[in-house]
Amino acid sequence: MSFCRDCLTDAPKIAARCPACGSPRLARHSELDSLTIAHIDCDAFYATIEKRDDPSLADKTVIVGGGKRGVVAAACYIARTYGIRSAMPMFEALRRCPQAVVVKPAMAKYAKVGREVRRAMLDLTPLVEPLSIDEAFLDLTGTERLHGMSAAKVLAHFALKVERELGITVSIGLSANKFLAKIASDLDKPRGFAVLGEKEAAAFLAPKPVGFIFGVGAASAAKLAADGYRLIADLQCADEHELMRRYGEEGARLWRLARGVDARNVDPARETKSISAETTFERNIGEFRPLEQTLWALTEKVSTRLKANALAGSTVTLKLKSADFKIRTRAESLGSPTQLAARIFAAGRALLRREVGATRFRLIGIGVSNLEEADGIDLADLIDRRGAQAEHAVDRLREKFGRDAVVKGLALEDD
Repeated sequence: MSFCRDCLTDAPKIAARCPACGSPRLARHSELDSLTIAHIDCDAFYATIEKRDDPSLADKTVIVGGGKRGVVAAACYIARTYGIRSAMPMFEALRRCPQAVVVKPAMAKYAKVGREVRRAMLDLTPLVEPLSIDEAFLDLTGTERLHGMSAAKVLAHFALKVERELGITVSIGLSANKFLAKIASDLDKPRGFAVLGEKEAAAFLAPKPVGFIFGVGAASAAKLAADGYRLIADLQCADEHELMRRYGEEGARLWRLARGVDARNVDPARETKSISAETTFERNIGEFRPLEQTLWALTEKVSTRLKANALAGSTVTLKLKSADFKIRTRAESLGSPTQLAARIFAAGRALLRREVGATRFRLIGIGVSNLEEADGIDLADLIDRRGAQAEHAVDRLREKFGRDAVVKGLALEDD
């Protein structure tokens, strides 16, 4: 089967361009009609949104992230040609590309677009398993009659709709299971549509290093290599029972995935475990006041993301990294779930006060876990209704006029 990704017109198998619109973007694969598991990933999500909202950045190298001692949250595809990647230290990214434009993250804006993408996914199928704000697995099995077209065409139409209505692009991987679909979505970025069929999976995987399999990190790959398993082909040639004898259940998992076999279902109930934010300082800080001010700013980010995703949590965790790179984590359970910045900050501030002393810190972070769905009204409203109403009113003003429209008290205070 072959069809045009721009107008969805069927095309001859040997066609180089669409016979209807002339586009060269043809989807073609022998298993195209039968595959229904997809992985959808928004392309350079944060950076793409920033370019959408500021056309002057269109041809610029854009990095979304913090200061020189922070890390890259997202890099546009131009930046990636310089070897810049997410989680790279900012100083290294700027060393590679000094002319890059650095944009501070706007999580509320990204979350809003993420929700719109998610709603569009749910219009295709209820079986959507979110992995993050900008990617998800979808199972379109049995939806052909509903949509009047194959899963492949439904996905191509989805990509066009997102690009037209939201001004961002997505890359799609289509296959028979989640493992192969995730691999496929990385093969043709950006604006990609890649298909990886069951019949070709083993041959495709064979020359890849064992670290290509998810869950196999550097340490695991080194151990496997020492045991003679450097390539996935080596795992394919191994006896399943021998792998299980060496590595237990992990051995059985490796044996299956090396052959492209993955029985995991697309799980729409998959839960986000926590929401957090952190920052690395330009210089090490040991004084309570500046640490407190930064903690408040991070708390607002966490609260915004909780509200954007209609979640509330009952455990607050403070993270600190000292000048010697040792990490401290301290947690406190709340009496009830919250998404309010004031309650999260109160818990985090109490934890911080107990840690401040002779130590200087290079990083601070705060997170909320034990999450559950929220209806937008925090349970603490019953206790502090006025404070909760004020916070929600500020949220509405910021959504309408921008984040800087209202700056809360603590952010303005200074010693």
